[in-house]
Amino acid sequence: MSALYASLDNIHVVGGSAGDGLRFGQTWVFCDGQAHTDAAVLIILTTSLPFRLFKCDNFEPTSTKMVVTEADIELRVVKELNAEPAAQEYSRAVGIGDTHLDMFSFASHPVLVRAGGTYYARSIQRVNPDDGSLNFYCAIDEGMVLTVAKARNPIGAMLELFAETRAEIGEVSLYIGFECLFRRLDAEQHQFARDMSELYRENRVVGFHTYGEQYRAMHLNQTLTGVAIGKRPVSP
Repeated sequence: MSALYASLDNIHVVGGSAGDGLRFGQTWVFCDGQAHTDAAVLIILTTSLPFRLFKCDNFEPTSTKMVVTEADIELRVVKELNAEPAAQEYSRAVGIGDTHLDMFSFASHPVLVRAGGTYYARSIQRVNPDDGSLNFYCAIDEGMVLTVAKARNPIGAMLELFAETRAEIGEVSLYIGFECLFRRLDAEQHQFARDMSELYRENRVVGFHTYGEQYRAMHLNQTLTGVAIGKRPVSP
C-alpha cells in the first residue's frame, strides 16, 4: 500500500482490510460480480464536491514505552519487548495480568507508534501460549518503539471529528468509513455501542468493519478512517 500510495502522486488513499467475522480463516473482496481472495480492490473517484479524509481514534499516548527487541517481521510476531517475553512485558506495561490476555483486553489496551509527529494505533491479534509471543495486525520491526495508550471518551472524539469536518468543508452529505473491528468490540465491552451506532446514523456514516485501516501511506488499527463528502460543489 505504501508503494501504491507513492505511485498515485497527489491522490489520497483511504480504506480497510477485509474481514471474516473473527474466524481468521479466509477473507474475500468483490469486484464486477465476482469474489476474490488474496486480492485488493482499488477504486478511484473524482467529484466536484468538497471532501476531507479523516482518521479518528480515542487514545492518547502515555509516558510508558516498550521497544521491540526481537520479532519475526514477516509473520508480524513480537517475541520480546524490552528484552523480556512479549506477553509478560506488555501485561506489565498496561497493568493487566498476562493470564487474562484476550481480544477484549487487546481492544482496550492498544499500543501507539509515532510517525511524522502523529501517533497511530497498533493492535495485537493474539498471544501465543507456547512462548508468550504476540501476533500483531500491523507491520512491526525490531527497534520499533511502542507507546502504551490511554483511552479517552470515544463519543467525544467522534463529535470533535464531525465539528472539524463541518468547519472545513461545510455541510456533509455522507461519511464513508472503515472502522476497526476492535473498536466495535471495545464499544460493546464498555457499553457504548448503542450510543456510537446512533451517532453514526445521525451523521450519515456508512461503511465497513475492517481488520486494519489505511490512511494515506499508513496501515493502522483500532481507528475509524474514511472520507467525508460535502453537499455543495466547489466553485470553479
